[in-house]
Amino acid sequence: MKLNGKKFSEMCISAANALNNDQEVINALNVFPVPDGDTGVNMSLTMSTLQSLENFEGTVSDCATKVADYMLRAARGNSGAILSLFFRGFAKALKGLDEVDSVDIAKALNRGTKEAYGAVMTPTEGTILTVMRICAERGVEATERGEYQGDIQSFFVFLLRSANEALAMTPDLLPMLKEANVVDAGGSGFVTVLAGMLAALNGAPVQRISTGETATTPGVADFASFETGNIKFAYCTECIVDKDDAFKGEGTCGDLRDYLAGLGDSLVFIDDENMIKIHVHTNHPGKVLEKALRHGSLYTVKIENMRNQHTELVSEAAPAASEAPRKPVGFISIAVGEGVAATFRDLGVDYVVPGGQTMNPSTDDVLKAIAAVNADTIFILPNNKNIFLVAERAAEMTEDKKILVVHTSQFTQGFTAMMTYDESVSPEENAAAMEEAITGVTTLSFTRAVRDAEIDGLSIKDGEVLGLIGGKVKTVANDIPTALDALLATVEDAAFISVYTGADATPELTAKVEELLATKASDAELMTLEGGQPLYDYVIAIE
Repeated sequence: MKLNGKKFSEMCISAANALNNDQEVINALNVFPVPDGDTGVNMSLTMSTLQSLENFEGTVSDCATKVADYMLRAARGNSGAILSLFFRGFAKALKGLDEVDSVDIAKALNRGTKEAYGAVMTPTEGTILTVMRICAERGVEATERGEYQGDIQSFFVFLLRSANEALAMTPDLLPMLKEANVVDAGGSGFVTVLAGMLAALNGAPVQRISTGETATTPGVADFASFETGNIKFAYCTECIVDKDDAFKGEGTCGDLRDYLAGLGDSLVFIDDENMIKIHVHTNHPGKVLEKALRHGSLYTVKIENMRNQHTELVSEAAPAASEAPRKPVGFISIAVGEGVAATFRDLGVDYVVPGGQTMNPSTDDVLKAIAAVNADTIFILPNNKNIFLVAERAAEMTEDKKILVVHTSQFTQGFTAMMTYDESVSPEENAAAMEEAITGVTTLSFTRAVRDAEIDGLSIKDGEVLGLIGGKVKTVANDIPTALDALLATVEDAAFISVYTGADATPELTAKVEELLATKASDAELMTLEGGQPLYDYVIAIE
């Protein structure tokens, strides 16, 4: 038996459905009992766009290429980004193949694993990467021994068993997992993907279970929430173009990209081997489609009137307002909380992407922000370690602008990075100075546990207050003042202390926090600002 494109598409949709159905179970496996249980959500959203493969007709190569493209642009969080990179490598290994056998699948698993490992600066064993690697290694070894020839189903049974065995090993490789008595969440998600694929092979594909909530497509704005008068370009125009033979190959349609850049804003342009993906806000959707047709045939078209909330084509639209002049440097920050976002804008950030803990933006979200900032060089401040890889992938996918990612792990470091910027030196010198400056910021944050756990010798109960330093749990208490008091040694030599109140902070509690800080660091300059961030009642920056 060989695997064709149609069956492979069914397997991928089944895998996406399996992740959707199990996302809460995967979330619950996160090691730290802080409210960042979003691994399942991120992986599910990364694969959610594969629903469009329903009724796919084509080769395995074609299907794998589409899967990789859809996932790459929808990737969220580290686990989602790693999963999308795995499928990109998988697609590269299957390129040009109409059907595949067990040997081809084993090679694709191996290529996908190498692609995922290669994108992570310091790979950590005991994570999703380990599960991928062991599964791939065993698959290659089995096919080299001549096993599972002509039996794809038995081969996937073997792969799933290997992945489960690798997943069971993760606590022995990563002490944090053993302390919390859980396996790796990302690795569990990868096992779920294989199980979903096997179910489709067995003729019983996993069906999506509705949660009763309205699903949202990653990276697509809720246009109804915008004020009509603030919409500069009326039509959100999207299409996929299957390239004519004359344009086959990556990066062959730069003339189309340059033309579209002059028609509107929020341009996202993917120039892949066999297809072009276009997203642009414009007043001339007809011109977009007319120009696109010169490069191939339209595979899909979607035009939304962002003012009237319905889809229609028009031959004439109001003249577009003039573009803001191109500037040498721009800034993008990922942040959540009205006060935090407003502070970034006050510091000179051009575009704030909503997102942070539990709501990681996708690669496409960041690409849209890049397209919206009209600058030669753009600095990106992720402000969360889980967004580093997504920001870096967006940077790699941008061709017409220089993108520099400053590895800020909290918004407090993002503020320091912005204040460090010096327009008299080069972008590279600024990036280096920002990276150095953020190491001088100590961040305390306070939230509540969402499950019982044992972490680094700390016994934690659901609902208790957690005091974190640099994102790591350092103390547990019944209330925030007690937790802060336990961390006050950190502020002894502080020169500047900034307190950012969260969405659930109260004036009475804020006064107690200020009093404690003033008592312990009487020589420090103390400032309190309304951050509005969710989940964390207080975030305190110490410099």
